Amino acid sequence: MWTIPMFGTDLYHIIHWFLIYSLMGWIVESIYMSLCNRKLTNRGFMSSPICPIYGVGALAVYFILRPLEGNYIALYFAGCILATLLELVTGYLMRYLFGSVWWDYHDKPLNYDGLICLESTLAWGLYTVLMFAFLQKFVVRIVDSYSYNTGAIVGTVAIIVFGFDFLVHLYSAKKGSLSEGIAEIKEMIRSIR
Repeated sequence: MWTIPMFGTDLYHIIHWFLIYSLMGWIVESIYMSLCNRKLTNRGFMSSPICPIYGVGALAVYFILRPLEGNYIALYFAGCILATLLELVTGYLMRYLFGSVWWDYHDKPLNYDGLICLESTLAWGLYTVLMFAFLQKFVVRIVDSYSYNTGAIVGTVAIIVFGFDFLVHLYSAKKGSLSEGIAEIKEMIRSIR
């Protein structure tokens, strides 16, 4: 399974890159928000120290914009656009799945629906350039520093823990609407009889 080719690499590397970017995103977000709030703040929505939007976002940006690698001006502007679109879509998905979003840009100038703003858009472009110039090489070195067998075990356990953690928090956020949905289905069945 780990050797399945995808996007010019294999599933093993994609999974590990996702986990590392998600962990790094959680660390940076938690430190930043802890400083802003002047108290320890967990920026993840799950129990595990992971922000999957950073893993998904980093990999999406990397694989989609890889043809621009080396052209830092094009990477900057493409990163601004692509990452902002990912943030907007993620915001709408979070509202749908969880009933809320874990960020709010309403107080920022030039924001749209509190989900995206110019300040973040400009930062996403900078992060994209930094990812292509330095960060992806660093992440690749980390993954290549441990043995494949160790990586396969750690990756499998991490994905199982992440999946379980995500499903528990999704259920917790949606259990009220799930109960309503089940009640509606039961009522439909009763009315059919």
